[in-house]
Amino acid sequence: MDNFYDAIDLLKGMISRPSFSREEGDVADYLQGVWTRDGYDVHRKGNNLWMIAPGFDASRPTLLLNSHIDTVRPVEGWTKNPFSPGEDEEGNLYGLGSNDAGASVVSLYAAFRILLRKGQAYNLIFLASCEEEVSGENGVESALKELPPIAFAVVGEPTGMQPAVAEKGLMVLDCTARGKAGHAARNEGINAIALAVKDIEWFNTCQLPLRSDFLGPVKMSVTMIHAGTQHNVIPDRCEFTVDIRSNEFYSNQALFDFIRRQVQCDVKARSFRLNSSQTPIGHPFVRRAVTLGREPFGSPTLSDQALMPFPSVKIGPGQSSRSHAADEYVKLSEIREAIGIYTGLLNNLLIND
Repeated sequence: MDNFYDAIDLLKGMISRPSFSREEGDVADYLQGVWTRDGYDVHRKGNNLWMIAPGFDASRPTLLLNSHIDTVRPVEGWTKNPFSPGEDEEGNLYGLGSNDAGASVVSLYAAFRILLRKGQAYNLIFLASCEEEVSGENGVESALKELPPIAFAVVGEPTGMQPAVAEKGLMVLDCTARGKAGHAARNEGINAIALAVKDIEWFNTCQLPLRSDFLGPVKMSVTMIHAGTQHNVIPDRCEFTVDIRSNEFYSNQALFDFIRRQVQCDVKARSFRLNSSQTPIGHPFVRRAVTLGREPFGSPTLSDQALMPFPSVKIGPGQSSRSHAADEYVKLSEIREAIGIYTGLLNNLLIND
């Protein structure tokens, strides 16, 4: 019971300190202070914080508990102060980052403390990372370089405590069709917009053959377009952006290579880092989740799982639909439930190294 109330107090402290991506210093200082007073040796790199359970043994597999401390900026439409944690009569706790992903941070920390007291056959590390909302290079990717090899990770994100065993990857393409300028009144020039339309139509209609049971097909969406300088000039340049959500069958690099062979425009990828991931249904954690009544699913939204080169499952209190929304909230009962479920899923779990 004390773990639950401590978790709520910790979450309120997080909410009251703005923690935008790349500006998480205040909340990182706060959490480091609390966890140090709780008696833990807190390691820090930038605004990433982690604790390694005592008795680390390199011959045992290592399990990572991870969630993020950064938030997006508040959108318009808030009727409450996003940095003033408040409860209502229905047991909802309001505040920016309450649902995404403060509730997961405090629930996983509570589970970390409980699992330590029980003793486990695996090494345990708790990592509160930064820059998740922007997939920043100074976030979890940076912290993982400081940690021992990880056999499995639990990633805290609002999933209603259902296990996301697969997650779509993300690649953003900046495309440029190049024509030749000319006067619109005369039959001259090569219209870059007309060239771009052909490639845009390809992106809109392309269907790759491998479809994931959990994630479905690869999804490619043209989301931005820009061309032209004035109405009477044939544009010699048309730029458009493509959002690509991959499944586990295609790496971002493989998709990029395929796309370049199919289109005429110049294509540049902003990054290849954020690949799709999937953990097999037969993994011990997933099997136990199913036994405890949890339902595996595939997540269309991106998280730090994309940067983890080892098996992981995304699971946490709250609902994804509340994330990044005005008057964001989490139910207090969801945090209480999450602590119990995390502990039940992980206590005495045997992880395949």
